[in-house]
Amino acid sequence: MTKIILFDFWGTLVETGVWSPTKQVRNILHIDMPFHDFVVRFEKAMMTQKIATLRDGFEMVFKEFDVPINERKMDDLIGMWNKCWMLARPYDELKEVLEELQKEYKLVLISNTDPLSVRNVLDKFDLQKYFSHIFLSCELGVIKTDEEFLHKVFHELSTKASECMLVGDSIDSDMVMAQRAKVSSLLIDRSQNRDYPDKITTLRDLKGALEE
Repeated sequence: MTKIILFDFWGTLVETGVWSPTKQVRNILHIDMPFHDFVVRFEKAMMTQKIATLRDGFEMVFKEFDVPINERKMDDLIGMWNKCWMLARPYDELKEVLEELQKEYKLVLISNTDPLSVRNVLDKFDLQKYFSHIFLSCELGVIKTDEEFLHKVFHELSTKASECMLVGDSIDSDMVMAQRAKVSSLLIDRSQNRDYPDKITTLRDLKGALEE
């Protein structure tokens, strides 16, 4: 029986302010490798430490991919990444849905992020109040796809996989993680173009899916 809902952040609850920021990083740095491989290395370099500034984070990204630091590229990366959170917006139905779900479930936020972006958006739109716990990769020291991530979450919540459901927008980083940990999951597929057995197209459908 589901008691706890684990929500991914970007693309699930909040829309990024720019098109695919991670793909833009790869393009700006001219990294030629499969996107899945790039994402894992990028997130581990940028999002598993408590960096003080975005420049600090991107310096680690340059180092990870053995790219000489270029000030123009650095400025482009920082500017784009700031727009990602500054122009971000919660999906229209978000607050209404979270307020309703709070009555029956414990709501928990999980995300791969640097220390600045998600926290800034949570503060800007007063979203922290909906979540009993917030687990960020930069604070746990691991990204979501590392098995240790959910182990730490379960330990902190004093719960087990059978009491949780994970809601996310990515098959690779959310659904696969849930399957590995034997957590029930729902894919949110707003564009309705992905093949996954358990999915919804809007957060408004979540409560009905939980009750089925």
